[in-house]
Amino acid sequence: MTGHVCAGCGGEDKLFERGYCDRRSLARRTDALLAGAVGGAPPALAGVRDAIVATGNARTALNWLRNGAGAPLLAALAAGQVPLSHAGLDAQPAGRAIEYLRALLVAHGALPARDEALARLERQVTQLLTGIADREDRRTVTAYATWRVLHRARRRAAQRPATTTATKHATASLRAAITLLGWLAGRGIRLAEIHQSDIDRWLLDGPANLAYQADDFLGWAAQRRIAPRLTLTRPARTEGPAIGEAARRSLIQMLLDDPHVPTVDRVTGCLVLLYAQHLSRISVMTRGQIHDHGKALTVRFGARDVTIDEPLAGFIRHHLADPRRHESLGALTHTDWLFPGHLPGRPITAACLGSRLRALGINAQAARRATMQQLAAEVPAAVLADLLGIAVTTAVKWTHTAGGDWSHYTAETARARQTTTYSTTGTQQ
Repeated sequence: MTGHVCAGCGGEDKLFERGYCDRRSLARRTDALLAGAVGGAPPALAGVRDAIVATGNARTALNWLRNGAGAPLLAALAAGQVPLSHAGLDAQPAGRAIEYLRALLVAHGALPARDEALARLERQVTQLLTGIADREDRRTVTAYATWRVLHRARRRAAQRPATTTATKHATASLRAAITLLGWLAGRGIRLAEIHQSDIDRWLLDGPANLAYQADDFLGWAAQRRIAPRLTLTRPARTEGPAIGEAARRSLIQMLLDDPHVPTVDRVTGCLVLLYAQHLSRISVMTRGQIHDHGKALTVRFGARDVTIDEPLAGFIRHHLADPRRHESLGALTHTDWLFPGHLPGRPITAACLGSRLRALGINAQAARRATMQQLAAEVPAAVLADLLGIAVTTAVKWTHTAGGDWSHYTAETARARQTTTYSTTGTQQ
C-alpha cells in the first residue's frame, strides 16, 4: 500500500510490517537480533549494527536477517555464546557465511584485521602437523614449518597481503616434507642417514605432484645440519603459451576503444597487457599507489613510478571518481582498495578478475607472458625489475628469453638508479 505513514520515521511510504516502512523495520529487527546479551548488544558490535541498518537495499538486509546463515551466529556473538574473536569464528564450521560475517566484523571494527590467506595457511599447518605419528619426525617438521614455512610467509605478508598461490606453494612444501619422511621411514632410513641415491629413488618413486617440492625442506635440513647436503634438481620450468603480438595489440585496442567494456575491465586488462601485472597483485592494489599530478598520472608497481599515458589515464581517473561498488550487506561507503570486492572491506579476488577478462576473450596468463616478452625486448633487466616490481632474477630470465644479455646488467643497474618515472611504453622519462 502507498500513502501510509510509517509509525517509526513518520515518512509516507509502502509499509513493510506492523505500520513500519522497510527501513525502520530493518532497524527494529537488527536491534532485536543483537539484544540477546544482558543489557543489549556489546559496544563492539555498534558499528556492525549501524552498517546493517544503513545497507543500501533494506529488503536485502531484511532477507539476510531472516534467512542468512550468518545471522544466527551474529546473534550468538552478541549474546556471548560464541567468543567475539577470530578464534571463536575459526571454531565454527567453515563456509561462505562465516567468511562474510568475519569480513563484516572486521570492516566495522568489531574484530582486528588479519591476513586471511596467511591465517588459512596457519590452520592448514596445524592440521598437517597433528597428523604426523612419529614423534621425531613431528619435531623436525614442526621446526621446519615454524622457522621456514610460516616465518617466510609472515615476513612476506608484512609487505603485502598473502596470495593464494603463495600459500598453496607453502602448503605443498610442507606436505612434501611430511611425505618424504614417511617414505624414508618405510625404508628404515633416518633423515640424518639419507644419501643422494635415496633422493634419486624418491624422485622416481615418490608422488609426482610432491617429489620436487621437497627441495626446500632438504635445503633447510642441510642448513640445520640434520641432513647431508644433497642435490634435488627441479626440471627446467617452461613458461606456458603467450598470445601473439598482433593479438595483444588488438586486445589493447579493444579495451581502449570499445564503449561497452566496463571501466574495471579496461583498467585491469590494460594493467596486464601493458604492464605485465599478475592478477593476484592487481586485485590488492590500493588507491594510494596512484598519484594524479594534474597533467600526469603515475602508478607505482615496484620501486619507482610509472607514468600512465592517455587514454588509460583518463579511464583510471574515471574509476577513482566512480569506483566499482557493491550494495551488499554492510558494504563500506569508502575503501582504499582500488577494486573493492563483494566482502565488506576486502578487495576483489584474482579469480573474479580473471573471470571478467575471460568474458572479454582475454587469457590473463597468456596475455601477461606476451607483455613480458615485449617489455623484456625493449627495457633493460634492472629497469624492468624496478618498473614492474618483480625480482631481478625474474627480469633477467625474461631478458634472456627476449634475447637480452646478462653481462650488461651492472651498467643497467647504474642507469636505473637515476631513473624516476617511466612512460606507458616503458621508455625512460
